[in-house]
Amino acid sequence: MSPRRNRPRGGEKPVGHEGTGRYGLDRMESWQGEEWVVRQVGGGAAAKHYRCPGCDQEIPPGVAHVVAWQQHMGADDRRHWHKACWSARDRRSAKLQRSRNAPRY
Repeated sequence: MSPRRNRPRGGEKPVGHEGTGRYGLDRMESWQGEEWVVRQVGGGAAAKHYRCPGCDQEIPPGVAHVVAWQQHMGADDRRHWHKACWSARDRRSAKLQRSRNAPRY
């Protein structure tokens, strides 16, 4: 007897996931009267340094985080957040001032 096949055959994507990326599914969230597209990024997919707008700290490569952008904006307007900062975004300010010697990336 052959083992049961749990995956459907063929290369079709599931319905409703046409715009999803390779590492996670996009979801929509409302924040400050705007619709935001939110994607979870796993640690293995995070290959660059990013600066979190919630805490103004660096997100090093290999750390899982959240990527969010407004629905009507393009890919250039994506922002990379720590998961905790995105969850607490109502209590965090995106307009933090960096010190003079802080890197600008």
